[in-house]
Amino acid sequence: MSTVRELNRIEVKAAVRRVIEGSADEIIRLARDIYEHPEPGFTEERTAKVVAKALTKAGVKPETGIAITGMKGIRTFDGEGPTVAVIGELDAVKAPGHPGADTTTGAAHACGHHSQIGALIGTAIGLGVPEVASTLTGRAAFMATPAEEFIDVEMRWGLREAGRLGLLSGKQEMIRLGAFDDVDMAMMIHTSSSKVQRRFIVGGTSNAHVVHYVRFLGKAAHAGGAPHQGVNALQAAMLALSAINTQRETFEDENQTRVHGIITRGGVATNAVPAEVVYEGRVRGRTMAAVDKIAARIEDCYRAGALAMGASLEIVSIPGYLPLENNKDLARVFTENVITEFGEDALMTQADTVNAGGSTDMGDLSQIMPALHPYVAAADGTGHGIDYIITDYRRAVVDSAISMALTVVDLLSDNAAEARGIIDSHKPSMTRPEYVQSQAARLRKIEYRGE
Repeated sequence: MSTVRELNRIEVKAAVRRVIEGSADEIIRLARDIYEHPEPGFTEERTAKVVAKALTKAGVKPETGIAITGMKGIRTFDGEGPTVAVIGELDAVKAPGHPGADTTTGAAHACGHHSQIGALIGTAIGLGVPEVASTLTGRAAFMATPAEEFIDVEMRWGLREAGRLGLLSGKQEMIRLGAFDDVDMAMMIHTSSSKVQRRFIVGGTSNAHVVHYVRFLGKAAHAGGAPHQGVNALQAAMLALSAINTQRETFEDENQTRVHGIITRGGVATNAVPAEVVYEGRVRGRTMAAVDKIAARIEDCYRAGALAMGASLEIVSIPGYLPLENNKDLARVFTENVITEFGEDALMTQADTVNAGGSTDMGDLSQIMPALHPYVAAADGTGHGIDYIITDYRRAVVDSAISMALTVVDLLSDNAAEARGIIDSHKPSMTRPEYVQSQAARLRKIEYRGE
């Protein structure tokens, strides 16, 4: 009677690396295909079908339609243990003029989400080799999440009003729906155009934010013949924006406050006094306390514009993202794998306080479980700009897949001792139910008549 020798961890990792390397062309081709067909948040129908097909081919048949276009597939290993989620984001941002932009929607992968999907599939392929199944304990969840870019707020609010959404971003809604209830920790890798000569960047944080969906409501009239009979909603909005700009010198530097937005509807005809103007805005800061402090002032600015013109006002204050907290132990395991695979020069570590000013719904997830959100330096250009292009697909997709897959191997080896230790030592800021309750409580509707 013959027996099969149990492989050691080094041999398991070698097998995982080989199969990912062997699938390099396939997963890069997948990422490029998604790049060529960008779709904004909650409309990623083609992208979702492509990803579901790829996960199924990798041996992980996902549950689809979670938070409209999201999905989750599970690979179970040998024995009961923790679940580690590997995440990729489905959506594109709006960047008309980008070389990969959709000519109709203006959507473009000007933030590198398409390469995350290639890395997600590569990780699923790598963790599917037979050597892995018999040596790891627990489960790996492969999750494609929609709508990380918090854009098209009016459309998303309409989905909520129609009962199709509860929270307005992908991970937020998947948390609310319970998709993360059986997940113990999560990680993903985002691309960066950092010019440092390192493959990966670990550490840092992100801004919290709140989203404003604002309608200035006036009264239509002939702009040439009887403007005095109208109430100009556009002028009310412009006064509000001017008032916001007067507040900027009061923002405290340490809070890294950002206030910005766009007018998505400014009137219907040049010869009619604008009766409705829609503004979508964002208030960001290092903490929710800092965000709330500034957001209250910004709401007063909206009221000031409406009051000056005698317009009415509707404000929906929508809970945005929470600050990112990278788990130190997850970062340690990931870092060890990067250094082993690519050398010490492949890694740059940032202090936890380093904040580039952006926001991510991975921050929300990090408040309820151990999470890791490193960056891979594989792009040129400015994020969300028309010049943001992935220039090193090998690094963005293949190296990222190898790094995440080997991190999962370490987490779930030896009866998942590393993962269990991280879970035991981690103190989340809130539970999942507390998070959902907190986000629901933050949603506010405000009506004001400037008379």
